[in-house]
Amino acid sequence: MTVVLLHSPLLGPASWSPVAALLPGAVVPDLRRIARQAPPYWNSVVETVAAQVPAGPLTLVPHSNAGLFVPLLCQALEVERCVFVDALLPPAEGSVSAGKDEQVAFLRKLADLDGVLPRWTDWWMEPDVAALFPSQEIRRRVSEEQPRLPLDYFEQTVPVPSGWDARPCTYLWYGPPYGDDAREAQARGWTVEQIPGHHLHHLADPEAVAARL
Repeated sequence: MTVVLLHSPLLGPASWSPVAALLPGAVVPDLRRIARQAPPYWNSVVETVAAQVPAGPLTLVPHSNAGLFVPLLCQALEVERCVFVDALLPPAEGSVSAGKDEQVAFLRKLADLDGVLPRWTDWWMEPDVAALFPSQEIRRRVSEEQPRLPLDYFEQTVPVPSGWDARPCTYLWYGPPYGDDAREAQARGWTVEQIPGHHLHHLADPEAVAARL
């Protein structure tokens, strides 16, 4: 079974590279092209992942915003299990907004006149960003890969086909603000575990995250 590590569309493959190096045969699809596509962006995610993973059974491991696309990927690919890692948890069916109202309001203030957002690490105060990275070199590699997403990426509604969570699903979380998603996963009867840390903890301690996966 191939482990597919899905990075947030706000970052790039380097955000998962340290963990991928510890999981033989793991694949990290490059989702950065989505920033250059036209809506619907969720369709670009599915097409991009499908073109970059091998045939056969897969374990999807989404991080952060990538969690929203798992139901569509389960519909399109041979997914046998899902492990959400500090990721947004989609509903069992229906649809989900890529950005909450308060987040979209915040992002509208950051977008330029063409409706394009700054890089994710430029959204926040420098001390908060610096704390996410274990070294300047890792920060440089991850930061250089960041695309500038269009604002309407966060205004999109992502379809959620029913039955996607009939396969085994688990949730691994690091800390706030993903406690709500972890509690929701637990309410659905999933196995939920925590490795205390910040949102990019798999960069700080890839060995612990790879071992838990």
